[in-house]
Amino acid sequence: MVGCGFQFDVLNSRCSSCASHSHLFILGLILAYCLTLSSHVQASTVSDVPVKCKSMEILSKYQHCELRQDGVHDLDCFGKYNSNGKKTCVWKTGNHTSGKTYTVILHQFMSAHRRHCELYNNINIMSKEIRLYEKYNMTVEVIENSQSRNCTKAVFRASPKSLLRCDPPYNVYFRRQSGKLDVNVKWQLEDIRAIKYYSVRYKALGSLLWNKPLVQSQNGERCTVENLNSSMIYTVQIQCVTNDKCSQCPWSKTYTVPSELKTQPVIVNLEVTEIAEKQGRRLLSLNWKFSAKELYEGYYVTIGKASGEAPCEPINTSQPEIRLILSYSAYHVSISAANNASTSPALRQTIPEPEDISSVVDGKLNITVHSSTSFTVYWKDDLIKTHVCYSVEWHKKGHKTIYMSFYQNANNHRTLSPLPEPLEPYKRYSIILHTRPNKDTCNMKYINNSESTYGTTQFYLTEGSPVSAPNISSYNVTLNSVVLQWSSIPEEHIRGFLLGYIIHYSEYHHKGTSTETNITVDPEFDTYELGNLKRGTPYQVQVSGFTQAGAGVRSTACIFKTYPQGYFDVIKSVAIFLFSFVAAVLIFGTFIIKRAKIILWPSIPNPGNSNAMQKIEGPREMELLESINTLKVEEWDTHSLQIVEKEAVVLPITLPSELPLLHNSEDEGDSTEMTCDWTQRETEDATRDILPDTFSNTKQTNFQNYPFAFSSEYTTMEMFQQVTPEGFPANTAIAQAMESDP
Repeated sequence: MVGCGFQFDVLNSRCSSCASHSHLFILGLILAYCLTLSSHVQASTVSDVPVKCKSMEILSKYQHCELRQDGVHDLDCFGKYNSNGKKTCVWKTGNHTSGKTYTVILHQFMSAHRRHCELYNNINIMSKEIRLYEKYNMTVEVIENSQSRNCTKAVFRASPKSLLRCDPPYNVYFRRQSGKLDVNVKWQLEDIRAIKYYSVRYKALGSLLWNKPLVQSQNGERCTVENLNSSMIYTVQIQCVTNDKCSQCPWSKTYTVPSELKTQPVIVNLEVTEIAEKQGRRLLSLNWKFSAKELYEGYYVTIGKASGEAPCEPINTSQPEIRLILSYSAYHVSISAANNASTSPALRQTIPEPEDISSVVDGKLNITVHSSTSFTVYWKDDLIKTHVCYSVEWHKKGHKTIYMSFYQNANNHRTLSPLPEPLEPYKRYSIILHTRPNKDTCNMKYINNSESTYGTTQFYLTEGSPVSAPNISSYNVTLNSVVLQWSSIPEEHIRGFLLGYIIHYSEYHHKGTSTETNITVDPEFDTYELGNLKRGTPYQVQVSGFTQAGAGVRSTACIFKTYPQGYFDVIKSVAIFLFSFVAAVLIFGTFIIKRAKIILWPSIPNPGNSNAMQKIEGPREMELLESINTLKVEEWDTHSLQIVEKEAVVLPITLPSELPLLHNSEDEGDSTEMTCDWTQRETEDATRDILPDTFSNTKQTNFQNYPFAFSSEYTTMEMFQQVTPEGFPANTAIAQAMESDP
């Protein structure tokens, strides 16, 4: 309580009677000020300090306040299991009032004659922390604008033991893969010990029904939902499982889980170029694309050295491209599309060491091998003036790279011992030295623009001679020389640095060989010409490679014989003859081809000049008709007609007007194809049926209007016009047969 202190000594006062009234007036003013200040301080603290109240008086005082939907509503109280009797009550404001203040009243009925009542006044926010007894039921009322006649209220009744609430998780992580959804959650600190398990419910996006039953977690952090459709989008909610410490478990907000990403990115462009102004470094430009049908938010890119040296740097980007400055080491790059629940299959790409390093010249490094677990690296330049951190990488072909980083500020060499893996004899190792600009630590902190390549070289622990030989692939023999060509020895069979090839040759005899001659050839060559050989003499040749350890295995012996004297004169004569023949063919070729065609491929004869076809002259017309008249029409059973003259060649012809009469009956089942078999009826059958006499009196008919195919391969429409008489009767039985359907 705030007061006013002062001291006024009346006994020692020597004031006169005339001044006593003024002192009393001043004293009254001071007392009034102190009382006013004290009342303001008490009023300002009444909302934080509860006021003891009598339940009956409070009920009668605020009984005119109504429960209305447009007034204060949704009153709810809850607390934590370790809150020591503290509970928090929250509510929602009414609609039609402004400048609202609230009064909170707590009632607890301990017995029929004992009640606990507390009053919180002048609250201007929509929540209040209250203290109560955990053993007794409670009733909480919130009065909105309690001083007004139009006040509203909300009422909440419950047991304090049922108000223990555990809030939803404050952070949720989702992971989708192979039709499964992994859920990981983080709870508030005051709820971690109280929550043992939690439940998950889900539904397809746009669906109205949640899954049944709920999926319960394995523990308080992780839950796995199975048998989901990988291509569907789901909505998920989470709540804790109730227990004696969490009697209330509200559902979390709704989370949207996108579909799984099933396709991997595809590289569009990969380009590695040297940087002229930065020796020993190169620029990596990598572009890729991803399926537009899948929902993704960005890309996860990881890049690290193929040797496994840390770090394997993660890069998150929303653009499908990266630009990095790298040394001449080999690198592994992994690219995946990602959303908040899924990661696509990774695109993996290796950036190899460059085969032709133009900016890094061999000879800058020298290696001295001491044992299988120790060697010394020497470098040419005085690098310690600018660099103190280095890294060495070495590997044998087809194997993983080994690395060691070190600090060096005194010498231009470094002995590495012991090595992570022992060196193997007869194996070639490639080694690279990198310099690093950072001086606080020689281990890389990041990949991009972190080191430069100084030099590279190769070395062996122990060299050996080649275990295989170059194969002689071809040779070209002349009178007194031979040109040899051979294939190189595989690197893994050389077992050392190849210093060159040795050509072993000698004269060949059936009973033995003469003294062998050896010629050494540089390792860059794969052809060589052996000269000064004897004419017409057989030789034996072999080739082998050699290293510092000596010569290796020889190739299979190649035996050849030089050409004798005069051999090329014969070849020259044959060549001249062939040349002359080809020239003659080119000059007289056209004439020769035409004559050969006439002799070997005669032209097809003209049917008009054939002896098998003669023109039927006018005087033979009646003779032809008389021959036809002698045929027995009713018994014709062939498709062909044979007309025989006494002094003429047989003329195979089929008259178009007679085809319907020559058609075989279906009962006989003869073939429908036209044949060249002509049959002649017997005389008695031929004289039995005779064509009518009116046959010769019919009108002429133009047979060109009847397109029929003749059986003879020489018969054409033009020939038919030649053999057909100019005048031919039309109103005959043959003409009637032609008019009928064949």
